[in-house]
Amino acid sequence: MKTGADPNPGVALVNKLDAFRHFAEFRGATQSQLHIRPLHEYVTSRLVLEGGFRPSELSPRPPLRTEEAGNLRRVAYAPQERTQTEATILGGLKTKKVDIVVSKDGIGPVLAISCKGMTGAVRNLTNRLEETIGECTNIHLSYPTLVFGYLFLMRANREGENAALADAAFDSQGRPLESIVRFHQALSGMTGRLNPRNDSGRYEAIAMALVEVSPPHAGAINADYPPRDSAIHFDQFFKTIYRRYDERYVVSAPRLVRRTRRLEWSCDSPALDAETLQRLDYRPRVAG
Repeated sequence: MKTGADPNPGVALVNKLDAFRHFAEFRGATQSQLHIRPLHEYVTSRLVLEGGFRPSELSPRPPLRTEEAGNLRRVAYAPQERTQTEATILGGLKTKKVDIVVSKDGIGPVLAISCKGMTGAVRNLTNRLEETIGECTNIHLSYPTLVFGYLFLMRANREGENAALADAAFDSQGRPLESIVRFHQALSGMTGRLNPRNDSGRYEAIAMALVEVSPPHAGAINADYPPRDSAIHFDQFFKTIYRRYDERYVVSAPRLVRRTRRLEWSCDSPALDAETLQRLDYRPRVAG
């Protein structure tokens, strides 16, 4: 079981199973953010390798660096470059620390992802909704074109199996409890923001994942809920984030393309060796 130790592995890139298993098994105080920190590193590393953003554009910074020679851009593993510092954004109502932010020189914040994880007390879901709406509105008031994503993890506890009744997400038959269904419906109505001129209280993308806690499946996403066709299914999250970013900062702003176009990495990048590619659960953005 995980406790309050620093979860950063220091020897390899964090993949989805690493991050989600740590969240499922963590037993320390959640105020420390250690239960969710591996998820931050997974997301930032994925935004670089799959998304084509420079490591230096991200806060916190993943353990990666770019190496450029002519038109070739390589990405290398660099654990000494890792940081855990969150960016502070000047919102329309107040300044706010946001878990993950991509900033472009001369433009400012262009993409942000809020990562939240609930390890228990399902009764607090209503409070989560209020915080979620407020955070989104606050950021979009100052940066209406910013692409904002919300990634929410819960433990897939079952009644009478993994936790007290107050912490359960499923009944003993594996069916989602009514409170979970209502929360899913509420989040589904808060996603899909297309027009940067309105809907400041909606996110461009939301993902809700219920993470299994029991061995041997600890860290796996529950396959039954949310359903595959859900608007907030995890599999759609990053695709939507990249699509909205390209629409606003590349297609709609051709004069900024040299700064905003997402990079493609050379196939001989040191960080894309065979062992790393086998561990990754997504396809890196490779040139050619």
